Amino acid sequence: MDPNKLNNKRTILVGLAFLSISAFWQMYDNVIQLILGDTFHLNETISGVIMAADNVLALFLLPLFGGLSDRTKPGKLGRRTPYILAGTAGAVILMNILPILDNSYAAEAAPYKFVSFVVVLGLLLIAMGVYRSPAVALMPDVTPKPLRSRGNAIINLMGAVGGIIYLAIAAVMYPTSKVEGLEHVNYQPLFLIVSAIMAVAVIVLLITIREPKLAAENQALEAQHPEWNLAEDDGSGHEELPAPVKRSLGFLLASIALWFIGYNGVTTWFTRYIGEVMGEGLGGASTCLLVATAGAIVSYIPIGIVASKIGRKKTIQAGVILLAAMFLAGGLLTTLFDTIVPIMFVAFAAVGLAWAAINVNSLPMVVEMCRGSDVGKFTGYYYTASMAAQVVTPALAGTLMRAIGYWVLFPYAAFFVACSFVTMHFVKHGDVKVKAKKGLEAFEDMDD
Repeated sequence: MDPNKLNNKRTILVGLAFLSISAFWQMYDNVIQLILGDTFHLNETISGVIMAADNVLALFLLPLFGGLSDRTKPGKLGRRTPYILAGTAGAVILMNILPILDNSYAAEAAPYKFVSFVVVLGLLLIAMGVYRSPAVALMPDVTPKPLRSRGNAIINLMGAVGGIIYLAIAAVMYPTSKVEGLEHVNYQPLFLIVSAIMAVAVIVLLITIREPKLAAENQALEAQHPEWNLAEDDGSGHEELPAPVKRSLGFLLASIALWFIGYNGVTTWFTRYIGEVMGEGLGGASTCLLVATAGAIVSYIPIGIVASKIGRKKTIQAGVILLAAMFLAGGLLTTLFDTIVPIMFVAFAAVGLAWAAINVNSLPMVVEMCRGSDVGKFTGYYYTASMAAQVVTPALAGTLMRAIGYWVLFPYAAFFVACSFVTMHFVKHGDVKVKAKKGLEAFEDMDD
């Protein structure tokens, strides 16, 4: 295993787990809040509380299963893969029950059907929580520390591919012309397609990635480079972060929470927002989000290279500035126009670029501060911060929109994203630079 050369092919295959996760969450954010409002007729505050349930569960589940996967004795499938398989299988089954309950309630409303919907939704969120941290921890397990920003760029690229596949399917299947005026929209075909994408992605991962062998190789390499470790062994088999590193970790986690409050506020409510403000439906919202995802896709790899030159922290701060500015621009454009115009695509593409700059580098900065044996636990820290933010923001943003007006969504998001720039100023660790390759060398052939 070469610490100076990322195995692109392997990282892409590892990223299939994240592709399946991202396809699901893109659909969850877009469709579930429509079902809650249109079928069950819940107001924005109650819908926001239910939409935040995944994040409440994640506060406990992600650190739990991240830590459990750290402590799992590697078997034939390794430490992470069993959780990925079990979580995906449960999610694929449960998610296809939801549209059945939705359609049944629309045909004949009954309280027990709503209760059943909420229970199944809760079980589905638990299934997703089982494998999210192990899936994300798999990349650091098999990637040398200096290459993790570039590795995370590919992982995020795969996630974006999952999101863009879903958005393209939704835009084609549910354009405004097809759903406008319908009393009820049947989302069952969409759920079936997304569940099939998830299943196929994880099956390919299982067939192509030999986790135990790759993780052992990376651990041996890390043992040869003790200078990569910021944590100190306390003699009991556990790590202890030095006080300055611990302080940096705290400010970094605060930054993660702040930018997720802003970003998730928009992604959670955008479909409803664009319907109320512009009269567009799921198809119009999906088109805008598709452009943002495309902007991220073309940015992930270059952003990983830029970070290796100027550092992760500066790259994140530049992304934060751009994201806050584009949220303000998005709010202005969506209130000035009553139809989607080309300049909106430019703004949403810039949102994708900004989010790529932030996302590519934040998780590697967190796991940079731990030993390889605790990658799952520190991945759980990352998700605890992001999910704590996402517990708050659906209900908070929904309440503000209900009390003040839907126009407040984008200024709200811009404010919290801007606050994260301040907290990032105090992060002093986890900013490892790697010498970037130039010219055609930046596009190395994929390894076998």
